[in-house]
Amino acid sequence: MKTKAIALLAAVAALQSFPALADGKGCSTLMWYDAPAKAWTDALPIGNGQMGAMLFGGVEDERIQFNEYTLWTGRPHSYAHKGAAESLSEIRRFVAEGKKREAANLANRTFLANPPLEAAYQPCGDVFVRLAGAKDAKEYRRELDLATGLAKSSFSANGVRFVRETFAPYKAPALIVHRISADRPGAVGGTVLLTTKHAKHKRVSSGTTLAIDGTVGENGMSFAIRVAVSVAGANAKAALSGEAIEVSGADSVEIRITAATNAKSWKELAGDPAAKAASALAAAEKTPYDDLRKEHVAAHSALFGRVTLALPPRGDAWKLPTDVRLAKNLAEPDPDFAALVFQYGRYLLIACSRPGGQPATLQGIWNDSLKPPWQCNYTCNINTQMNYWPAEVTALSECHEALFPALRELMESGRETAKVHYGARGWVLHHNFDFWRGTPPFDGAAWGVWQTGGAWLALYLWEHYLYGLDRKFLAETAWPIMKDAALFFCDTLVVDAKGKYLVTSPSSSPEHGGLVEGPTMDMQIVRELFDACIEAADVLKADAKFAAELKAKVKRLAPNKIGKHGQLQEWMDDIDNPKDQHRHF
Repeated sequence: MKTKAIALLAAVAALQSFPALADGKGCSTLMWYDAPAKAWTDALPIGNGQMGAMLFGGVEDERIQFNEYTLWTGRPHSYAHKGAAESLSEIRRFVAEGKKREAANLANRTFLANPPLEAAYQPCGDVFVRLAGAKDAKEYRRELDLATGLAKSSFSANGVRFVRETFAPYKAPALIVHRISADRPGAVGGTVLLTTKHAKHKRVSSGTTLAIDGTVGENGMSFAIRVAVSVAGANAKAALSGEAIEVSGADSVEIRITAATNAKSWKELAGDPAAKAASALAAAEKTPYDDLRKEHVAAHSALFGRVTLALPPRGDAWKLPTDVRLAKNLAEPDPDFAALVFQYGRYLLIACSRPGGQPATLQGIWNDSLKPPWQCNYTCNINTQMNYWPAEVTALSECHEALFPALRELMESGRETAKVHYGARGWVLHHNFDFWRGTPPFDGAAWGVWQTGGAWLALYLWEHYLYGLDRKFLAETAWPIMKDAALFFCDTLVVDAKGKYLVTSPSSSPEHGGLVEGPTMDMQIVRELFDACIEAADVLKADAKFAAELKAKVKRLAPNKIGKHGQLQEWMDDIDNPKDQHRHF
């Protein structure tokens, strides 16, 4: 085991020691553009694990769309479908007989979560900043410095150079900071407006603080947004005018955005979000802008700077705006651009997954839609796992720490699902979960009835241990979750229809092929989980009897198979079709 861990650590050391290019070309950690973003997906993301924002870099009108990490539809409840286990044997019979339609129809009626659709991650609000005297701008540039976590846009208008700078300080995690400055005293003026897409809200602004209190849907979460506007300059003025704050004669304007909800935990809505937001803002206002910025850069760089990756650029492509480089890269792959994308992946994980926050959703911490694609939830038949692939191998171990508390909560919820849906011990998670930690099958049998989402995520605890070799973490955090995930399969694996192997049933190859016995992906995950538990038990010198049980079962699990096309079979039967056009390919 130690040899294995040392080999893994060596990969990080290799990245850290890779030399920079001697001529200084390429190796950029800067994304930059020569025009404002038109679409939300073109905006630049910042975040600190609790607040996230997308920055459009507008000239006259800047939009800062922001999110708060606990704002979801729904409320605490159990998703377990009472009586689900009563139909399990019949579903398994249909599966064993190859009657996929009958199995799916029965599962859709009796085995899905109640309700069968998850909650959705929500946008929080938008701050619009209208800048007076900024028409006909020249020398425009917007950028995101991945190494410092600072986003900027700059331009000249009417002989004045304007600079916008935005960041999300980790030491003040309920905060987004935006500053507009000019190189001519008193040149900054305009309006600052706060909006939200949630219909149920009221404005409670006063002084130079914009404020909205609202509710998500009917009987859902409540939230509060506070936006403080301050000005600097001998003749600077700021005052509330209608729904906006009017600014004039300023050398610079600083905008601090904070938000809070009444989510005390995944099991309880309590407290006063308005008081929480006001308190966070008051605490943040005690620290001057320059100090906040310095602390932010130091905290971000401490993580980001652990790994450098230098690959030779293709010609002068590295000098081009990032969107132009992207288009060009599709035709002429540029190794240096690949290095930039690699670092962007690390940046995104740092920005959306930090200790004390929630795990990264399908869109990290960023979402601007009340009805986002796939509910912007946690899809754990690969997407959640993909989010965390960079965590250990690129020296961002701390970013894993937002996932692990969620796994403890999922274990609690998943025990109920294991009992109600399977009559089993241990815990189970299917292909999706949300803030309320729903663990039964969601969305429909073809997608939802897949048993190994929790098992796969439990292996990320083992990976975290392999990189850090922290026995206390293994014993107190990882082992209980891993063991209970394995215990579920000890109770639920069945002998396949041919009477040869232990397999999962009912299950699917994620979102492909209908309900089957023992899809290859399931068997690989279960095998890896059992092996990890056996090794963990040996490290901890504990649960020898349980480890022996797992060793016996590992020998009976359905193996990987090579099919008639020379392929690793997706299913136990050799039915892969080379002409399959399933979108997951």
